Amino acid sequence: MSGDDWFRSDNTGLLTDLYEITMAACYFEQRMSQPATFSLFVRNLPPNRSFLLSAGLEEVLSYLENLRFGPEAIGYLRDTGRFEADFLEHLADLRFSGEVMAMPEGSIVFPNEPLLEVTAPIMEAQLAETYLMNAIQLGTLIASKAARIRFASRDRTIMDFASRRAQGRDAALKVARSSYIGGCNATSNVLAGKEFGIPIEGTLAHSFVQAFEEEIEAFRAFARVFPTNTVLLIDTYDTIEGARRAVTVGQEMARRGAKLRGVRLDSGDMAPLSKEVRRILDEGGLPDAKIYASGSLNEYRIEEALAAGAPIDGFGVGSHLGVSYDAPVLDIVYKLVEYGHRPVLKLSQEKQTLAGAKQVFRRYASSGEMVEDTIALREEKLDGMEPLLVPVMERGKRIGLSPTLEQIRERAAENLARLPESLKTLREVNLYPVRQSDAVRDLQSKLVDSQGGVVRR
Repeated sequence: MSGDDWFRSDNTGLLTDLYEITMAACYFEQRMSQPATFSLFVRNLPPNRSFLLSAGLEEVLSYLENLRFGPEAIGYLRDTGRFEADFLEHLADLRFSGEVMAMPEGSIVFPNEPLLEVTAPIMEAQLAETYLMNAIQLGTLIASKAARIRFASRDRTIMDFASRRAQGRDAALKVARSSYIGGCNATSNVLAGKEFGIPIEGTLAHSFVQAFEEEIEAFRAFARVFPTNTVLLIDTYDTIEGARRAVTVGQEMARRGAKLRGVRLDSGDMAPLSKEVRRILDEGGLPDAKIYASGSLNEYRIEEALAAGAPIDGFGVGSHLGVSYDAPVLDIVYKLVEYGHRPVLKLSQEKQTLAGAKQVFRRYASSGEMVEDTIALREEKLDGMEPLLVPVMERGKRIGLSPTLEQIRERAAENLARLPESLKTLREVNLYPVRQSDAVRDLQSKLVDSQGGVVRR
């Protein structure tokens, strides 16, 4: 097969781990169909992180609305010889019918706080596990990485240049979307621009310059074709000479009534190079021309360059953003917390879970800054605190209209602005207070005692 033929809507049920389907077969044989609540959360933060920025929820809701095992999927499962015919007939009719409580995309989240909770007949809720973890992990990883790059870049422009090194074309689109939520201003991915309405940006490559006999002729050719959006890559041969040639072309453009938008640096020591390039542009009568930088950038290199006074106006970030290079995986889990209205927990060492359907409450200072969170039971009401989990799906259908990507991005920016400054640091971890309500602690103690277990802290 070619293209995306392997992933059609009637195959969505197969995008899971085998043990989800084998457990479903056992639930079916045992006639277990009572409501189950599963909680999706992150146990521990990656290195140098003090928070996460949630993303991926819209993909989750779309998946749940379209979860099914079509004829081709059922045929494949039958051919494995593992499953009984009556179970496969049941799968053929299965649709997600449950509800979802979730933190909206663009929310700040901390360890052990549910990003979402699914309540549905246990087979439906179980089958959703793999996809939900996949979608929320990637979205949250990239949005969080983009937020860190935004902090490092201050008010400069950030561009997602990650597509060519993202882990597959599907990931490239998701990276563009999540990085936009986290604070990027634009993407180089043209399809992401079309699908999501993200501004697209791009200049030219070294190969374009090399294709011409003279660097300046490459610059002139590009300026003629794109007189309103000329950004020249000046480090193919010698960055300083490239800057001088860019000035010559910028002066020629000015005489035609056009304007050189800027230049891009893709190698070298960014701070001293950008200072010298800025001097050349200013002395050449091009003070409005911007300086952009790219080339193996991350939040640390950006922070260092700006701390050294680099007059850089924008950054294109690729590999380090697209795969969250320094922390490419989250300790994300999806755990059963209630079955048949009976709270349940796991007592495995260092992997104990909190029983019962939950709510997370957040307290703010009078300034609007976040102060502390409380993990509570779903039915609790805590005065003076904001509940973070909201209903987003009932009876297998979304509730209301989905927010636009711009609305999600605005929510993320507002939440990041309310984050304590101590949590925005890039190289050290500062803990934000997250406590458990008395009701949560009492329920835990009761269940641990009933199991004869010991809480290991």
